[in-house]
Amino acid sequence: MDLFRRDDTEYALTHFPESAALDPTASSTPGGRSAGLELLKRANFARYAATRSHLDGRVTRLSPYIRHGLLTLAEVRDAAIARHDPAAIEKLLSELAWRDYYQRLYLLLGDRVWSNLEPYKTGLASDDYAEELPQDIPAGNTGLACIDAFAVELRETGYLHNHARMWVSAYVVHFRRVSWQAGARWFLAHLLDGDDASNNLSWQWVASTFSHKPYFFNRENLERYTDARYCTTCPARHACPFAGEYETVGAKLFPPPHPHAEPPAEGAGRSISLRVIAHAERPAPLPTSGAVVWGHEDALSARHPAYGSGLPTLVTLDPRWMVERGYSFKRTLFLVESGSELVQNVPGAVRAVGDAVKLLREFARTHSAAGILIPYSPAPRIRAVAAELATTHRVDWVHPPAFAPLTGGVDLARFSRYWRKIEGVVSRPTGG
Repeated sequence: MDLFRRDDTEYALTHFPESAALDPTASSTPGGRSAGLELLKRANFARYAATRSHLDGRVTRLSPYIRHGLLTLAEVRDAAIARHDPAAIEKLLSELAWRDYYQRLYLLLGDRVWSNLEPYKTGLASDDYAEELPQDIPAGNTGLACIDAFAVELRETGYLHNHARMWVSAYVVHFRRVSWQAGARWFLAHLLDGDDASNNLSWQWVASTFSHKPYFFNRENLERYTDARYCTTCPARHACPFAGEYETVGAKLFPPPHPHAEPPAEGAGRSISLRVIAHAERPAPLPTSGAVVWGHEDALSARHPAYGSGLPTLVTLDPRWMVERGYSFKRTLFLVESGSELVQNVPGAVRAVGDAVKLLREFARTHSAAGILIPYSPAPRIRAVAAELATTHRVDWVHPPAFAPLTGGVDLARFSRYWRKIEGVVSRPTGG
């Protein structure tokens, strides 16, 4: 471990002992924008579309850096387009658009992302699903080699391949009949890229509470994309719950008439009223004096325009919030390292641990500031802090470069409708 990481580890152990008590080991994924830029430089965008569904596929591993604003979606898109014709990386652009889509929904829904957006389409009611996650699942003691390996990987690394996330989610909700919310909480405690919007809405897509039918899988699907690495030695290989054609597996999972058993085509089915008016995101004139900047966990890149204002900057982390969410030490250390690098690269920036409202009011008082600049975030917690600060200070939101600048109305009830709105603009670089 280098000196930079060792100092941050000691800081995290000192200021976040509850997370350390949960899991004192560090992830091999370092925090900070510089680490994200190195991954971006090495990303094999040309092989992404063809291999991304395989566990050994050429995925980018950029998601933790995107989630915490260390890299922007526009920046990743621009880097990919600089190397390839946009038509050759359409699948990558689409996947980046999923995150943009979920973040726009997050602004609209807030904490409603924790509620079923639509009824289950499994033939079962919400009450048919257990509220608590059975402990054998996160402990990796189900007796199913694949699920147990994924649980261990999640706990030890803070990462799961997207296909593995789908399999685990389907196992929790459909094979074990546990509410998606219980599984979502488990994932958020560990995933370095975990945020309520992308995480919860993905779980709802699998569960069918935000899709037109449930997603589930069979053994053939799992063997195909894992090269059968788990099945040959699985203790349950002769009594595998995933064995059989999709129709056979579906008949076991759902009361008749059970849903057609194929990975669902996105876009059809019952929708909800999520048509909103999207206005072009134009940079607002920023104060050049009389204000301070709040650095929070959703915007930890020194390149964010808020940090280029030259104003005093306070970067905060709230242990109470992180304890409530059950953040693993890996998640905590990633945030500490990212915040530490941000402070090193923004002149005059300092960091603090505690309640953001109290810390920022004191910081503003010290600097005789009447205003507070906040990097944009749709997260309810960040917006709640902003609302509280607005009772005593002027608050200005500062937006990063937009991935897909929009004007007019946009229907967010299904991704396909959103994609039709933006696909003509996301293939053009914007200098993000």
